[in-house]
Formats: sequence, C-alpha cells, structure tokens
Amino acid sequence: MADIRPDNHGIRLAVRYLVLVLIALIFILPLVIMVMSSFKPTLQLLQDTSSLRAFLPVGDLSLDNYEGAFRRAPVLTFVFNSVLVTGLTVLLSLVICSLAAFSFVYLNWRGRDVVLSIILATLIIPFETIAIPLLMIVSKLPWIGLEGLKWSWLNTYHVQIVPWVADGLTIFLFVQYFKGLPGELVEASRVEGASWFQIYRRVIMPLSGPVLATAAILKFLVMYNQYLWPLIVVQQESYRPVMVGLQYFFQLDVLWGEVMAYLTLITVPVLAFYLVLQRAFIASIASTGVKG
Repeated sequence: MADIRPDNHGIRLAVRYLVLVLIALIFILPLVIMVMSSFKPTLQLLQDTSSLRAFLPVGDLSLDNYEGAFRRAPVLTFVFNSVLVTGLTVLLSLVICSLAAFSFVYLNWRGRDVVLSIILATLIIPFETIAIPLLMIVSKLPWIGLEGLKWSWLNTYHVQIVPWVADGLTIFLFVQYFKGLPGELVEASRVEGASWFQIYRRVIMPLSGPVLATAAILKFLVMYNQYLWPLIVVQQESYRPVMVGLQYFFQLDVLWGEVMAYLTLITVPVLAFYLVLQRAFIASIASTGVKG
C-alpha cells in the first residue's frame, strides 16, 4: 500500500519560505507605501492609509508632488552631492583600507600588531567625542583649489570625504578576509619574482570580491546617511547632502505627498547601489557561512 503520509521535509520547506516571505514583506511594504504615496494628492494619501489602497497605484495619480519638491528645494543637487561624496569615499576607502590590511597580513614590520590594535580600538570611540577637535583641524588646513589657496576645508566636498576614507571596521574586514586566503599563493608569487604590489593587485584583489562588496555596501550606507558631520562643516546649500537637505526640507511648508516624493528620490541611489552589488554580497555571505 502506498505511503500517503505528508512529506515532512516539504512542509518544513514551505513553512520556511512562508516565514521568509513575511519577513521580506515587513521590509518591502513601507517602501511600496512611500512610492505609491508620492504620486497621490495629500488628501487622498491620508485617506488611503487606513486601507489596502495605500499599497496600490489607484486614485488621482500624478507627478505634482515631485514638481513641488523640486520647486521648494534643490533636491537633485542634494542627491548629486551625496552620490558624489559617497561614491568617491567608497572607492578611496576600498583602496586605502585594502592596502593597509595587506601590509598587516603579509608584510613583517616592527610594531605591526600594536598599530593594528590601536586602529581596532578606534571602533569603540564615538564620533561625537572627536567631532569638535576634527572640526578645529579641518578649519585650519590649507587646500589648493580652482580659486587658489584656502586656509579652510569648510563648505567643500573633500571635507566630507577625506576624514572617512580609512576606518577601523573596513580595515578589520579586509584583514580577516586576507588571513583566510591560502598563503601558498603569496609564497608562489614571491618565488616567481613578483613584487608586493603586483601580488596585491594581481593575486589578492581578484580573489577579494566578497569582502569588497561587503565593505562597499557598509561604507555606502554609513556615508549616504551622514548627518552630523555635514551639518557641522557645510553651510552652503550647493554642498549639502541628502540627510542635511531632508532636515532643511522639513523646515519648509511642505505637503505630505512632497515629503514622500523626496524620500523616494533619496532612496533610489541606495537601492540601485545594492542591486549592482547584490550578487557579490550574497557570495560574501555564502563564503562566510562556509568558513564558519
């Protein structure tokens, strides 16, 4: 007689997928409401929040909220500033932190472990404790730009970039990943006569896709959400990033639909950046799980 008992493995798999779908909905539904609300008039937006219509593109849909947001504040300038500052910081951080980690893992020099310990110790120091001393430093540093020599970094792009190109967490991620790579690759390269920089560029970095994606995503989120430091060092509207611009936007007499339009615009770069690195990020999680 055939066994008609339910497949327990299939049931467990279905329950697992159901739980994952519910968790995904918890994160996705607020984004859906935000996007749908950005196309609706304020009155309709508020009325729809009490029903499932908030998740649907129904009613009087238009681009009026986006036009109002552009009219009240230079939203695209804020987005451009954040994308520029964040992108340059991520690129410089990946290069500098990976080079530093390479030296800590593969080069033998006096005081290496002490320096690495000091760098890792900075992870426990809140930024608020060094914000004012850092402000005093950058306000007196020279910089040669298009307008000549300046004795201040305030109201510039580089004041939002340079202090963040190296950090303990990113260096730690690279150090831990490099330690897990086969040491025989470096030894064989040295026997073949390769220089340390050639080993870094042609051997180590091509194998570092997972950690590059992980570090890039973490750095991107930190930099794109920067608020306190840009608020301190940037007073000119033309250099404001999105988070400082959001606070400025809320000070205006704006409608809820325009707020949703602004939030949608500043969310697009984050989602685009994650989708670009999604495959490498998933690979990094998989490799971490195998090593663990």
